[in-house]
Amino acid sequence: MKRRRRFGGAFVRELSRNRYLYLLALPGIAFLAVFAYMPMLGHLLAFQNYRLSDGIWGSEWVGFKNFEFFFNGKDWLRVTLNTVFLNALFLVSGLGSAVVLAIFLNEVRNRLFKRIAQSFIFLPYFISWLVVSMMALTLFSTSEGLINRALAVLGFEGVDWYLTPGAWPYILTVISAWKIAGYNSIIFLAVITGISAEYYESARIEGASRMQQMLYITLPLMRPIVMVLALLGIGRIFYGDFGMIYAIIGDNGVLFPTTDVIDSYAYRALRQLGNFSMSSAVIVYQSCMGLVTILIFNAIARKVDTDSRLF
Repeated sequence: MKRRRRFGGAFVRELSRNRYLYLLALPGIAFLAVFAYMPMLGHLLAFQNYRLSDGIWGSEWVGFKNFEFFFNGKDWLRVTLNTVFLNALFLVSGLGSAVVLAIFLNEVRNRLFKRIAQSFIFLPYFISWLVVSMMALTLFSTSEGLINRALAVLGFEGVDWYLTPGAWPYILTVISAWKIAGYNSIIFLAVITGISAEYYESARIEGASRMQQMLYITLPLMRPIVMVLALLGIGRIFYGDFGMIYAIIGDNGVLFPTTDVIDSYAYRALRQLGNFSMSSAVIVYQSCMGLVTILIFNAIARKVDTDSRLF
């Protein structure tokens, strides 16, 4: 009891001492509570025979029965591998291109050009996936697409892009990197600007070139933040970018073998079957796999570089 009272008293004193800081954090805490933690109650549907009339608390409990429709078929392995493969491509291309952009921007000495370049690089992040899908259609349309027109001018035969599943993982990778690299580059650029100028001055005195300074000073000092962002990305490696996949691919069944991810599969199952419980079972599987993945890679990061771990 004494320990509880001491803890309670310390907690109250902490709130009183830093009340304005906690007040500033309150909107963020409320946002997480409403949009991140409250929806977790929906995971109960995966273990129920959910009916709208009975509600969450009144529906029949059926255990793992809802998982059978997903694991009894071959689709679960296909969508899982697609999700991991696509997210791995997105993660590597997004972080790699962002690091390169940040280093190049740091090397620009003209401030006006640097600001203009930053604005144009950052702009794609604000473009909605619906607009991006229209842009992709303009490029890859079989009859009127710019790429097929360019191929025709060069004397090559056009490609039915929307009937070629093998090409789309790499097309989506380029689109994803184009959209997210500018946002991540701002984070890396902030890290680079925080590096002490003394390191570079010492390197110049020793005769190091600009390339050597980037390789032996900039990149090693960027490693901790790169590792953190990589771990955050790995934690979501089982979460497909539903907005991108559904906006660009939609219900094109021809492309499902290489582009159908867990999120789009669950949404399609809900829309076609109208069964909330079965769709929730897919999402619970997705959440569990994501949790296991982040725990494993965080343990690896802790052994390799303890400063790069998340917890």
